[in-house]
Amino acid sequence: MSDATTSARSNTSGGQTIRPDEAAHFGRLAKDWWDPKGSSAMLHRLNPVRLQFLREAIDLHWAGDIEARHPLASKSALDVGCGAGLLCEPLARLGAEVTGVDAAPENVAAAALHAEGAGLDIRYIAGEIGSLDIGTFDLVSAMEVIEHVADKRAFVAALAARLAPGGLMVVSTPNRTPQSRLLMIGAAEGIGLIPKGTHHWDDFINPEELGDLLDEAGLELGDPKGIGFSPAKGLHLTDDLSLNYIVTARAR
Repeated sequence: MSDATTSARSNTSGGQTIRPDEAAHFGRLAKDWWDPKGSSAMLHRLNPVRLQFLREAIDLHWAGDIEARHPLASKSALDVGCGAGLLCEPLARLGAEVTGVDAAPENVAAAALHAEGAGLDIRYIAGEIGSLDIGTFDLVSAMEVIEHVADKRAFVAALAARLAPGGLMVVSTPNRTPQSRLLMIGAAEGIGLIPKGTHHWDDFINPEELGDLLDEAGLELGDPKGIGFSPAKGLHLTDDLSLNYIVTARAR
């Protein structure tokens, strides 16, 4: 296991994964999370890319019809670190019975309010994923979350415990590379594309380290896909993992 997964910021006693400072940081962004031109504008650009990967992964995993409007019909989905529900709402529209969990109560309140306005029945809960008695789910997602938790090993174990037999997990996170330090922190935070203090490069995790944690939790890492950026394409799926990546995991 690398030093990054055992650093001072990445460990805590008792398996608690929430960092109060991180929860407070994202809670302060709750009021304009749904504003595509606000502090979460980059997430609005990222969401379609994540959904493209998710849709293909869902179809491949359950051998569904790629033309189906509701490929998650009769299935349950859990999004951990859901923020104000940017991923939960599309999952609900794909047919899933959705639960969103977030460390910041402000985010959960904003998510519930937006879902109500959109006519979507989504269950939102604020709390520590490892301590919530919420059962298991066919689909478990954690997008851009693992780099913010206090104990990565405990967090991955908690995700695995929420995955139903035969289920699918999807995780996305920045890679710990010179490119991510330069572009995601130096450039994106430097010019305000991402709120300052959102990322700590030492907490980024590479695919090998994530694979080790998933293996410990009884899961097998799929083939990662990169999320890259270029002026011509914007954010897009790529074979280049150096900036950010998204990956599936299944029970061995």
